[in-house]
Amino acid sequence: MTGSEPKNVASYRAAIRAALVGLAINLALGITKLAAGIIAHSFALLADAVNSLGDVFISSVVIFALWYAQKPPNPRHPYGHMRVEAIAASNVALVVIISALAIGWEAVRNITAQHAAPPLWTFWIAAGNAVIKEGLYQYKSRIGKQTGSLAIMAVAWDHRSDALCSLAVLAGLGIVRWGGPKWIWADEVAALIVVIAILGTAGKLFREGAIELMDVQADDEFVAKIRKEALATPEVRAVEKLWVRKSGLEYFADIHVEVDPQMSVAHGHQIGHDVKDRLLSAFPELRDVLVHLEPFSAEDS
Repeated sequence: MTGSEPKNVASYRAAIRAALVGLAINLALGITKLAAGIIAHSFALLADAVNSLGDVFISSVVIFALWYAQKPPNPRHPYGHMRVEAIAASNVALVVIISALAIGWEAVRNITAQHAAPPLWTFWIAAGNAVIKEGLYQYKSRIGKQTGSLAIMAVAWDHRSDALCSLAVLAGLGIVRWGGPKWIWADEVAALIVVIAILGTAGKLFREGAIELMDVQADDEFVAKIRKEALATPEVRAVEKLWVRKSGLEYFADIHVEVDPQMSVAHGHQIGHDVKDRLLSAFPELRDVLVHLEPFSAEDS
């Protein structure tokens, strides 16, 4: 029977806290870069500002998804609501891709347009953004690995992409400022580099969300640990099948264990409960385990 609430509540709290930190910082960065881009007439800064404001939207969706994923199962959703995280990740990726393509189109249209060289203070904004985004990447990457959150890991890589984009913006601003009017197109080229980086990150996010929704088998190392723990249960002779799928921050396992074919149904039933209890205790990330008993055959083993 599936638990009524997630066992790893601390992981959900840590993931939501990381998303909130990112939301606040990206909002501040987005407003700052938007104002700077308008004042300095820098399309690269405007593109980077849209990227940061897009990250605010991403963080909001991730926070909602992590909250909703913790809702207890009900008759219509007996497995719970954890997959909403992967659904959110995939849909956010599509929004980001559409926004990036729109920015890219505007950059191409304005690549030959003449505008004034950006002031020196815009360099400090781009440089500061690169440092802050790399710091966010390091923080969220650590939280994502600790909690197993696909959405948080995807946002972490988005921050790393943003840091690289800011370096591209910095280079574009420098070329425009010191290269003279003949290099005015460098600002739009930097914006296009930002767009390419956004598309790469969004594509990766969409792919990972889709893979999770397709019930791909968990990584071999985790599956091997579960198999070893199940085999350590008294009177379990072998593990015939073991399927483990990820759902949000948690996992579901379906395991077929082989037992003495001569034992009673009641005895076998108890062993099945022993296997389930042992696995749920050993692996907090397991939401539920479905145990099926098979008769042990020395020849098959």
